[in-house]
Amino acid sequence: MKNVKVMLEYFYPWTNAAGFYYAREQGWYKEAGLDVEFTVYDPERGDTLAYLARGDADFGIFPSNRLLVQREKLPVVIGVAAINHRGMETVQTVRSTGIRRPADLSGKRVAMNPTPRGLAMIRQLVKADGGDPDGIIIVNSGARELTPDAIAAGAADATFGSYWAWEILMDTAVPDEERIIWPVDEIGAPPYHSYLLGTQEEATKRDPETVRAFLAATARGYQALAAEPLKAAPLYERIIPYFPASLVERSLPLIAPTWLHNGVWGVQRTELMAPYAEWLADHDILKNRDGWKNAYTNAFLPQGE
Repeated sequence: MKNVKVMLEYFYPWTNAAGFYYAREQGWYKEAGLDVEFTVYDPERGDTLAYLARGDADFGIFPSNRLLVQREKLPVVIGVAAINHRGMETVQTVRSTGIRRPADLSGKRVAMNPTPRGLAMIRQLVKADGGDPDGIIIVNSGARELTPDAIAAGAADATFGSYWAWEILMDTAVPDEERIIWPVDEIGAPPYHSYLLGTQEEATKRDPETVRAFLAATARGYQALAAEPLKAAPLYERIIPYFPASLVERSLPLIAPTWLHNGVWGVQRTELMAPYAEWLADHDILKNRDGWKNAYTNAFLPQGE
């Protein structure tokens, strides 16, 4: 058996990784001769891309924009499959703030992690609705996602970042009718793959059969759960037992449709990569508008390119 270390994209496993865990439970990795280990990163040593670049993980999940940024300085990691085919972030607020549309965020305090990409995104969303992006007051919340309760208590007027298929579903004392939630891809965000799966480009040349075998088994996991997402729910009692089962059961059917495009898992799509790279370049986050063309390959997926 070949040991394969897979690094997930967040501080803990959540429902976006269900296809991996399900494939392992079903024995599909073992059938392919792979002993698969899942892990998460230590932020003091960098994100998943940093681990992959150092060779401290074999495969990893990461935001597509971060891959493009990393490759401009360090073209080591390459995308080999898409995990999601839409954006998952939201802008959220509560009715007591008086905010009723994205334009109303001008002059309001928006809590977020103020990365260059995040700042560009919230400005675009306000501008797309006719608001003044220069009027946004940024509250630096770091990696923490503020809850509706924190907004209602006055910590901020709105937040940018929480996922509609995860944090937005968590328990809150704020009644649903008092909450306002806008998925960013419904209010002016460019199209993009939220997360990709990647490995070192050298690994695709040195050991292409392992890459193919790992992707084939993973595709089986995601394809199976896209049809019946709640099959994965019992797994999470072992993986993250500190989260309510009800959260997992609400999340899985919501996120499952993001895993496939035209019924197929894994294909990294030009119609999502190209406009996102253009947008990132327009906002000075990327220098090379065409770098995306060499940042991924679909050649190792079960269906090939």
